[in-house]
Amino acid sequence: MNDAQRRKILLVDDDRLVLATLQSGLEQAGYAVQACSSAEEAKRVLALDNPDIAVLDIRMPGASGLDLARELGESQAIPFLFLTAYSEAEVVRKAAEYGAVGYLVKPVDIPQLVPAIEAALARAADLRQLRTTETQLQMALNENREVSMAIGLLMERRRLGRQEAFEFLRTTARAQRRKIGEVAEEILSAAELLNASKTS
Repeated sequence: MNDAQRRKILLVDDDRLVLATLQSGLEQAGYAVQACSSAEEAKRVLALDNPDIAVLDIRMPGASGLDLARELGESQAIPFLFLTAYSEAEVVRKAAEYGAVGYLVKPVDIPQLVPAIEAALARAADLRQLRTTETQLQMALNENREVSMAIGLLMERRRLGRQEAFEFLRTTARAQRRKIGEVAEEILSAAELLNASKTS
């Protein structure tokens, strides 16, 4: 792993021996590691830098790893996995609910941890791609809805058939070198303004 590819890991564990051992092992494996012994310290680091992934202990004095995970998921969209001594069903359920991309039970050594981190990073990248696709699909659906509404409006106002109304919309968009969705949105906005002025 060369310097340009070095992944940044935020490692959070209140056991300083575990923290130092894992930090050293992960750095030898080629990662850039920021080690923190509390959720509060981790928040200070996060205010200055965005890691590629966070590896979190769950039970810590003060804010827990779960508290920190919720914040990471909500505000910073940083993927995280848990590395903890606890495997109770309730804790595992909460971890999954908060969006953990991995869950390891201690003791864990570096040869176990590295593949888990890489798998978690791959899963996080897949989820990011899915979210992007979902956003693009939603935008396309919204645009299609606006185009359909504009066609309906043109059919009513200009006494056109559906195909004629669509052709009018497409020709206008081409003439103005704009997207058909933008022209549709403009027609709908103009109709809304007209209706508003009639009712006022």
